[in-house]
Amino acid sequence: MTTKRAAIFDVDGTLVDTNHLHVVTWWEAFRQAGRHVPMRDIHRAVGLSGGDLLDHLLGGDDRDPDEDEQLVAAHHALYATYFERLPALAAAGDLLRALSGRGWEIVLATSANGAELSALRRAIDADDVILGATSADDVADGKPAPDPVRQARELAGVPSERAVFVGDTVWDMKAAVRDGVVPVAVLSGGIPRADLESAGAHVVYRDPADLLGRLDSSVFAGIQ
Repeated sequence: MTTKRAAIFDVDGTLVDTNHLHVVTWWEAFRQAGRHVPMRDIHRAVGLSGGDLLDHLLGGDDRDPDEDEQLVAAHHALYATYFERLPALAAAGDLLRALSGRGWEIVLATSANGAELSALRRAIDADDVILGATSADDVADGKPAPDPVRQARELAGVPSERAVFVGDTVWDMKAAVRDGVVPVAVLSGGIPRADLESAGAHVVYRDPADLLGRLDSSVFAGIQ
């Protein structure tokens, strides 16, 4: 029986303060394509992979695939202008190091990939304790399917009962519930507490700094 434990983290909105950058750049990508999508709707869809986000916001199976590709490319190009100045949330790196120091395997589970994921990891500045990362490219289905969380957990080599997943969206919480890991939420992505709790959050913290300050009394302390 393994004694290892996995602390799995979403990235956007959980460790790096990027959700509203995604909202604005998706809004602009839609605007350039002649689509009007309210920012409030985009905000609630952040955390889904590009294709799933478009399905959620635009709906229908009769969309032109070329338009989808253009929208995703436009969003990526717009968002990439921020790569060198993405802001980590306060204490994000310190939280990962504190958990690593307590014997937790640290894994990221995110819809970001490639250069975007590299930019996010630079912002967090904790690669010395991050075991690895899984992205939307690594799984058949992104969140809210359990696949990203499961793959991250398997990367760490632990069963679901010995893993905690920290995220900021309802998609994160649903994915955690479906994989059987402990769902922990933070409010730093801008999603209301009630929505996170309804989606299955075991406990909700303000942000990484709040979780770090209460680490010794958190769900992490209960898994030995």
